[in-house]
Amino acid sequence: MSDDRRKRFGAYLARMRRKANKSQRQLAEMLCRISGTASVTRNEVSRWERGERVPTVWLPALATALGIHLDELERAAEHARGDDIQNGTPSPAETLAILLPDHGEHLGPLASHVGRRIGMSTADGLAARAHGLRLADDVIAGGDLIAPAFRELNAAIRLYRETTHTEEVGRALLASIAEMAQIAGWIASDAGQHDQAERAYRLGVSAAREAQDSTLAGNLAGSLAYQLSNTGQEDTGLSLAQAALEEAGPDAPGKTRALYLDRVAWAHTKKGQNQQAMRALGEAHEALTEDGADEAPTWAYWVSAEELDVMDARVYTELHKPLRAVPLLQEVLSRYDATHARELALYLSWLAVALADANEPEEAANTTRRILDLTSDLTSDRTNQRTRVVLAKLEPFRHVPEVREILDEHAA
Repeated sequence: MSDDRRKRFGAYLARMRRKANKSQRQLAEMLCRISGTASVTRNEVSRWERGERVPTVWLPALATALGIHLDELERAAEHARGDDIQNGTPSPAETLAILLPDHGEHLGPLASHVGRRIGMSTADGLAARAHGLRLADDVIAGGDLIAPAFRELNAAIRLYRETTHTEEVGRALLASIAEMAQIAGWIASDAGQHDQAERAYRLGVSAAREAQDSTLAGNLAGSLAYQLSNTGQEDTGLSLAQAALEEAGPDAPGKTRALYLDRVAWAHTKKGQNQQAMRALGEAHEALTEDGADEAPTWAYWVSAEELDVMDARVYTELHKPLRAVPLLQEVLSRYDATHARELALYLSWLAVALADANEPEEAANTTRRILDLTSDLTSDRTNQRTRVVLAKLEPFRHVPEVREILDEHAA
């Protein structure tokens, strides 16, 4: 059995547990109640999540406890055990099959809903698919995921338009469409399709507003602001990042406000506004520690103190403060989820730049080697762009043997 597969399954199981708002101990206790035994402990759940073991007989109880489909969980466990393919790492299609099953399993064929009245169970199924896309984006690069993402988004839009439903169900459908538009836009941006991403973001803002979800609308506007800041439209990016924070409002959960403030900080950074950027970073950390900060929507599951630390370090790097950036990045990256190869490579790229700024070319070269290994088969425009930045940063150190070797290998 592949250790990597077990660890990926463990990380998947941990995400599902956190989504269900359960601790490892609570999950173990619930499994005991469901099964009528007392044979599952917190330590056993921890072993599953660390990838030391893959549960078998406990899968039905786990599906019930976590509120996920048993066939989805069984496929994920089968993949972890290596029953589905004999050799190699899973392809994007295989990973997507685990996280985003065929439409029929959650929603039924779309044609069967045309003209029919649908209820909240269908809306819940659509929300589950939106979350499946988010989880897929954690481990699949944009070039591999863009086509499935926009198929999901277009199917969701047709579902809303071609059925009848109550006002409450309609709002839930619109919210899921907005969530799908946000992640589809993010995926398109990662694939380098910025116009397509912008169209998705703008559609999502409209859907979120119609669903009366200002926090979600803020996430979409902030996502577009981040893209604009990174593609040479710094003034518009800053204005939109600030507008996104205002759109969400002061009553938005602390975790989401922290995210929007981080985007404001980045937008200031891209404009060279150091003091404003540092102030926004501080406000982001304050927002994350507010009472009720954990009461955030599902789509904000990834926002954490570690992610804020990464943004801090990125800002420090852009502002040429390597003595602050390097230790912060090294600490976060020492415990970062290795299955998130794209994010790991991106964060390492800022570490490599900071090391070069700190006049540590050998360490910068070693870090660059890790980036190149991670991105060798990633279809991500983001990682391609950052790799070019890192290689250009190393050029003044060509006289260092470790640097010269990398630059000669990757001259193109």
